[in-house]
Amino acid sequence: MTLDTVIFDMDGLLIDSEPLWHEAADEVFSKYGFQLTPALYTTTTGLRSLEFVEWWFGYFKIDVKQAAAANDEIVKLVSSKVNSKGKVLPGVEHIFNFFIERNFKIGLATSSNDALIDVVVEKLGIRNYIQAMTSAESLPYGKPHPEVYLKCAVQLKSNPVNCICFEDSFNGLIAAKAARMKCVVVPAVQDLKNEKFNAADLKISSLQNFNELLLQTL
Repeated sequence: MTLDTVIFDMDGLLIDSEPLWHEAADEVFSKYGFQLTPALYTTTTGLRSLEFVEWWFGYFKIDVKQAAAANDEIVKLVSSKVNSKGKVLPGVEHIFNFFIERNFKIGLATSSNDALIDVVVEKLGIRNYIQAMTSAESLPYGKPHPEVYLKCAVQLKSNPVNCICFEDSFNGLIAAKAARMKCVVVPAVQDLKNEKFNAADLKISSLQNFNELLLQTL
């Protein structure tokens, strides 16, 4: 088995957007009389935004018919926040250069919608390096289902077993492994010692730490 393809998640891995998603959710959810603690928010990281809203509306017994409107508002807020103050996470330039130098095919597979993908890709200046971008937003299933990763592999004309994925969330990790891909997880600082992330093939604290030796261990 030869790894020849790399597929990246986006939110929380390439750009520090998770706090901005939480911030936007707080602003919108407060109108419905509830907010999420950091611990609660983490449990649904990696879900598609509408699934995320529907889940918490169900949890707090809010009429789910209002979820679509709330979701639209959150997504617009996040896009604006990411565009104005989103920060590139450490190691993004390094990891792209690493795989470009090794002639890997490069893809992006995210739960975010196309509009936010465009904002992030432009902000990071990586559009010319990505051969396939897939969003789970309009797919029948989102992460932790593997569909978004499998669709990306198809677009890249890659065998899933020849792919390595980089993720930051547990839902994303499960999606990558269900797709039969290698998974390197880069959890948030507060989750680094969480044993559930040991399900990944490799756990690192930053994209900057990935190197040839680690690639050879996969």
